[in-house]
Amino acid sequence: MSDKKNEKIEAERHRSEKIEESGQATLDRNDKNRTIHLISIIGEVEGHDNLGSNSKTTKYEHILPQLAAIEDSSEIDGVLVLLNTMGGDVEAGLAIAEMIASLSKPTVSLVLGGSHSIGGPIAVSTDYSFIVPTGTMVIHPVRMNGMVIGVPQTFDYFKQIQDRITSFVCDHCEVSQRRFEELMMETGVLTKDVGTILVGEEAVEEGIIDEVGGIREAMKKLYELIEKKNTKKGKNLKGDKRG
Repeated sequence: MSDKKNEKIEAERHRSEKIEESGQATLDRNDKNRTIHLISIIGEVEGHDNLGSNSKTTKYEHILPQLAAIEDSSEIDGVLVLLNTMGGDVEAGLAIAEMIASLSKPTVSLVLGGSHSIGGPIAVSTDYSFIVPTGTMVIHPVRMNGMVIGVPQTFDYFKQIQDRITSFVCDHCEVSQRRFEELMMETGVLTKDVGTILVGEEAVEEGIIDEVGGIREAMKKLYELIEKKNTKKGKNLKGDKRG
């Protein structure tokens, strides 16, 4: 067996292990000569506490360093974020969303089965967002597990967290703060609960997600954003030379 074939097999093995272990992959076999980093937000976003071994989780301590590495890499052209999450830890989810929003690389998100709760801010943190026709988003007020101390400071803290989420979402999509809060506090949609379920086109009509589409549309849009950025960069370089 040739060395070249061995290298190819080893690369395939490493690629499979990376997907299996972290839900991430490098997409670099396209005819556009672009390198896309794929990040998946799957199951529950795990915070400081480890969840059960039977739970599907996205660990923020894995995602944050990877996002920093992406920003530092000259080889990665763009980032695709796939979401099918029930939500999870608020602080961890906001940390991931803030990191994605601050990347200089073009970014696109795609909501698949669902992007509930704190998955919402992550979905809108990219430059452009898609949701499949059957994808769902559940928008509701902040919930807290465990013992709650019944003092005014506790409720003020809850409100501060909720305001942070609302502010982030409204800063990164077209929905107004008033409308987003109405969706959070809706009482006639969820049985025995408060909030709203948005399916596919409804999330777009509310101004939360940019467009209904699948992986084909998401990849096409990401390539467009990459080309747009490179064209703008080229013009800036020409301008600097003339100066």
